[in-house]
Amino acid sequence: MAIKNSGIFRAYDIRGKYPKEINGKIIAETVQNLGFLFHPDTKIVVGRDCRLSSPALYKTVLNSLKSKNVKIGVIPVGLITTPMLSFLVAKLKANYGIMITASHNPKEYNGLKIINKNAVPISGKEIQKWII
Repeated sequence: MAIKNSGIFRAYDIRGKYPKEINGKIIAETVQNLGFLFHPDTKIVVGRDCRLSSPALYKTVLNSLKSKNVKIGVIPVGLITTPMLSFLVAKLKANYGIMITASHNPKEYNGLKIINKNAVPISGKEIQKWII
């Protein structure tokens, strides 16, 4: 996998300049290969921020999650803030949350922040190790 050694895997997320470092192909490949997300009966809340590239990446994440032949519950919540994602993961008793965002970075950046059921971010470096 070409992205396995990419510099997009950061301390708290997966992030890079759009579309050179982060784009639909890279996001799809990353999400489709996150084996820890695809256990039976896993629930995943998916949200996005208001960056211009976020709607397309949001659709890519949703399609990538649904493309696996595993019984997972994908809960699309659309445009939200990262704290709202944390709240919804807890409220909906989800296993994970995925936020399409680059947080405080400039507008040309985008990426994924993945949190567990306790709203603890899973580092991009850890995710890089888990990609199957």
